[in-house]
Amino acid sequence: MTRVPLIKKQDLPQEKQHLYESISSSREHVARPFEALLNSPDVASKVAMLGEQLRYLSPTISPEIREIITLTIAKVFNCQYVWTHHCETAKEIGLRTEVIEAIKKGGPPRRLMPKEAVFIQFTKEILEEKAVRSPTYAAVEHLLGQQATVDLIVSIGYYTMMCISINALDLELEEGIEPIPLNDED
Repeated sequence: MTRVPLIKKQDLPQEKQHLYESISSSREHVARPFEALLNSPDVASKVAMLGEQLRYLSPTISPEIREIITLTIAKVFNCQYVWTHHCETAKEIGLRTEVIEAIKKGGPPRRLMPKEAVFIQFTKEILEEKAVRSPTYAAVEHLLGQQATVDLIVSIGYYTMMCISINALDLELEEGIEPIPLNDED
């Protein structure tokens, strides 16, 4: 059960309701993680603004790359909520099933195209080794360029923050949403 109330617009003080509207305007709704984060309205607003910037306003990272890193982060943090929602998004944007399965298995991203595997490797190095090896960084920067590489790093930080928040607040999937297994034994 979620550890904090899920906040709706009417639950906020009048002077904070514009923050709810701001979050809703770019996404056309307020997703459950933001309903939980709205227990701290100013923080929720800033987090949403960062997500909006990374996803919609400066799309230096393709949707495919974004979903590769997001699923990798969800796998590392065992975040069922993000995994389930982003598996669906990944399929909708055309990410190959082999990529999703490789992330799910969790081992080295072998048998994938190098332009897919390098983003899994980059993300895992940041999360597991707390750094990125020079050859991995060089490969990503060669593919994306300097600005997009920085955007990629910040995106990894953003989705890591979201997974940690979702897990710590014990957010459950919305009613009617079936979890997509994170592991082969699920």
